[in-house]
Amino acid sequence: MDFPLFYMDFVGNRMLMALIAVVHVMINHPLAVGAWPLIALIEWRAWKMKSEAWDNLAYRITFVLFIVTTTLGALTGVGIWLTAALIAPFGIGSLLRIFFWAWFTEWLVFVSEVVLVLVYYLTWQRWREGVWKRVHLGVGIVLSAFSWVTMALIVAILGFMMGTGDWSIHHGFFSAFFNPLYAPQLLFRTSFAMLTAGLMVWFLMFFFTKGAAEVRPQVIRFVSIWILAWTPFCLIGGLWYWGRVPATMAANVNVAVMTQRFMTHYSIFIVVISVVLGLVMLTALTGLIRPKLIPRYWLVVPFALGLFTLGYFERVREFIRKPFVVADYMYSNGVTTTELPIYQRDGILTYATYAAERNVTPTNQLQAGRDVYMLACSRCHTTNGLNNVRNKFRILYGDQPWDPDVMTSLIKTMHLTRTYMPPFPGNDAEIGALVTFIKDLQFNPHTLRGVQSIGIALPANGPVQ
Repeated sequence: MDFPLFYMDFVGNRMLMALIAVVHVMINHPLAVGAWPLIALIEWRAWKMKSEAWDNLAYRITFVLFIVTTTLGALTGVGIWLTAALIAPFGIGSLLRIFFWAWFTEWLVFVSEVVLVLVYYLTWQRWREGVWKRVHLGVGIVLSAFSWVTMALIVAILGFMMGTGDWSIHHGFFSAFFNPLYAPQLLFRTSFAMLTAGLMVWFLMFFFTKGAAEVRPQVIRFVSIWILAWTPFCLIGGLWYWGRVPATMAANVNVAVMTQRFMTHYSIFIVVISVVLGLVMLTALTGLIRPKLIPRYWLVVPFALGLFTLGYFERVREFIRKPFVVADYMYSNGVTTTELPIYQRDGILTYATYAAERNVTPTNQLQAGRDVYMLACSRCHTTNGLNNVRNKFRILYGDQPWDPDVMTSLIKTMHLTRTYMPPFPGNDAEIGALVTFIKDLQFNPHTLRGVQSIGIALPANGPVQ
């Protein structure tokens, strides 16, 4: 059993991973995937119209894309790898074994994409005339294709994590790659990226069209057509995608959207999302018919709303996978479905690579409970921060001393009533130790430090081989 090598108790490993992943998607979809074909199209339009104003606008937007995608976009992309390796090494290791060649290809495409971004931006001013302008347009087309291929490869992995299909039978690369959610998710993400790219161009026009009142309505109409053209594909892809989501995961949507505490307000959130999408479509229709009616400052609003929707979609998608990190194969705490009966029989500490205790005894209850918590609970929970176990039990049982027998019963059966939680992966003695540890938190709340601060405690006989 793998021990998380990094632990942030005040915010939680789950929140850390979610923040990096959501920020990355909010950058990647509109700026790194959807924007390049739109910018290439605007440049082509400028070339056909012989419009220096359109060309300059495309160049200035490209500068923003160049800076953001090669800095924050790249850092968050690498950050996902780093945090996944530290928090759930078995999880990321399993995905690497299955999708090694897909990820290897994606990295080659990504490096090529970075080179193309550099060439596309740095040669823009020098390749403005004659045959070189045609070459530059070609670079934009190739860059657009490479950015989409990156998404097409990664979506296979994201889809597999939600629905493995018949991979459990064949264990083949192609059965994993072309999982049931691959095609619908690829259509949805592609069209959503293109749509939000249009919103991004609207947003940047707020800054880049000062003193260019004659150009702004033309570009607003052009981008409005782009947005309206992609909207039907986004709706079709979204409905198709939703129809393929496993029923057990779809049942988690209420909690995923508003959290367990506010899930009764789910219908209100749906109204809010509908209003957001309605405002975006109304803006696009107005931009198509009467672009001069749209105030320059209003162009900021659809982009903010689009990013909000995109980020929340990613949050919901991450949550509804629970209790799994890979559907029907590995639970969110890194325990595979085939290992669970063994851990419940022999104990999770017995097979832990790094743990201070191997067995629970009357004298090591607190330390053994801490190790069990780190192995079984710390991917999603903290001790005294966000989503902390202390507060969970306080809500259930109040401020009076908690009954260990009641706590034990809850831990044994929590996965039956809270379907987004995995079964407890340990034996009865380890449940008792975990209860001791959590009861200690009730009156001695503290922030649990991770191994990055205190080191990894090894038993006398060393790590399990």
